[in-house]
Amino acid sequence: MTSTTSVADQRSRILADLVVQPGAPAELDRRHTRWTGGADAEQLSSTELETRAGSVLTLGVRDLAEAQELLWASNSYALLLVFQAMDAAGKDSTIKHVMSGVNPQGVQVVSFKKPSNEELDHTFLWRTARALPERGRIGIFNRSHYEEVVALRVHPEWLQRQRLPRTDRGPAFWAERYDDINAFEHHLARNGTVVLKFFLHVSRAEQRRRFFARLNNPDKQWKFNAADVAERALWDDYLQAYDDAIGATSTPWAPWHVIPADQKKVLQALTVATIVDAVEGLDLRWPTVSDDDRRANAVARQRLEQES
Repeated sequence: MTSTTSVADQRSRILADLVVQPGAPAELDRRHTRWTGGADAEQLSSTELETRAGSVLTLGVRDLAEAQELLWASNSYALLLVFQAMDAAGKDSTIKHVMSGVNPQGVQVVSFKKPSNEELDHTFLWRTARALPERGRIGIFNRSHYEEVVALRVHPEWLQRQRLPRTDRGPAFWAERYDDINAFEHHLARNGTVVLKFFLHVSRAEQRRRFFARLNNPDKQWKFNAADVAERALWDDYLQAYDDAIGATSTPWAPWHVIPADQKKVLQALTVATIVDAVEGLDLRWPTVSDDDRRANAVARQRLEQES
């Protein structure tokens, strides 16, 4: 076995561990928030693991830049990246670092906040459907339609603003929303949009540490929202809502990846590796040049060569 094959096998094993298999429960309480590298990196210290993750991230950013150019040139697929997490899990920084090498013309980032009155007058998937990336582009959802089965599951009173004709909010209501999401994402996949979903799995202790880091740094206090502490009191409710939603909506066409988020470099390295692996799996090809274009190119070359 070559070293290249060994590295590829190791990468495949690592990435496979992150996926929530379709039909299987998410079991977030059993998934680690601080990744140690498993058997492939069990001898590494924390510092060595961070260093290795940094190297993987650097190479991944380079590979993603190349993959994005091919995605753009082939113009047959779009890539949708969905990021969900508890507060302070690292969504913003992950998007920033993972996408640091790509051409900004080929990427669009949408952060979904409290829905507007116009959005509330449509179905819950309307505003996300409007923000989908076109072919050849990468779209990033910083929060997404999954707020509709997580945040609203924790705060069912927020559903009143949607003025739904149905008043029942029991298990069947949420099961139907999962079905709607699965059908929506299946439609996207059938039409050339690759959907990758990431849950950045941070621990409660690490969230607390990051909240204090923001409060203690005058330049970071603007990122702190006191309301996040109130939501933190509902940690178990949120984790259960995520657990249910991820287990019900991780599908072959739109899988969920649970990424350990307590170590940001590791989080970013695992995320970029997952994205690159998915794009490379599309087996994209550079556009071919027709015979007419070749002849036109030859004429253009002659004209350029004749210039003084």
